[in-house]
Amino acid sequence: MKPERLDKLLASQGGETPLSRRDAKALIARGRVTVDGVRAKSAEQKIDPETASVAIDGVPLTLKTHVYLLLHKPKGYVSSTDAGDGPTVLELVPPTLFRRGLFPAGRLDKDTTGLMLLTDDGQFAHRILAPKRHVKKRYFVTLDVPPTEEMAKRFAKGVELSDGVCKPASLSIVGQNTALVTLTEGRYHQIKRMFAACGAAVVGLHRVAIGNLNLPDDLPEGAVREATDAELAALCESAAQDPTQDK
Repeated sequence: MKPERLDKLLASQGGETPLSRRDAKALIARGRVTVDGVRAKSAEQKIDPETASVAIDGVPLTLKTHVYLLLHKPKGYVSSTDAGDGPTVLELVPPTLFRRGLFPAGRLDKDTTGLMLLTDDGQFAHRILAPKRHVKKRYFVTLDVPPTEEMAKRFAKGVELSDGVCKPASLSIVGQNTALVTLTEGRYHQIKRMFAACGAAVVGLHRVAIGNLNLPDDLPEGAVREATDAELAALCESAAQDPTQDK
């Protein structure tokens, strides 16, 4: 892994009492930070967070270059870093997991629930979100009328909206007024608009999967936890699949 400046790395870690770059530099200047048991030379010192042993006042730190969090989003929260239209999903992150630069990788409407990824790794988020990756997203949808096979055929063909024809999508009827919808694109209010074009209104929308990653059973609504290595691998595998399989 690429070495990083010690002060920048310390300031990126978050936790109960996150450090600013100025705080980190002050601790280093006072000799309170050690790297591999040796007092840190300067704030500019480059270290590898995966191999270096760093401590403050003798207390070892668990360093992470980036953080990847899974959120079971409840209704009423906006997928943004700016609380312009209400509380943001970042307000659900506990202090022990929060860090500077954290943002929601992708969006869910304020009234939509389900799986979200929060991270401070822009490159990783781009891999998952880039339209050319065609990463599938699956939603459990509740309608005001029963879904029909005709709707499923229109979804598979590509529903025409005011901003053009959607890419083919999968619609599976689950119950009298419920269905599973899988998309490979993410237009504004896309599922609601697609059903509206078919004469139905969405009364409940819940994302159950991103690519090969399903909403974990152990993640209750409103909860946030770190993604496991296996869960991150599932996301990466989804982004690495041949885009032509979704055409």
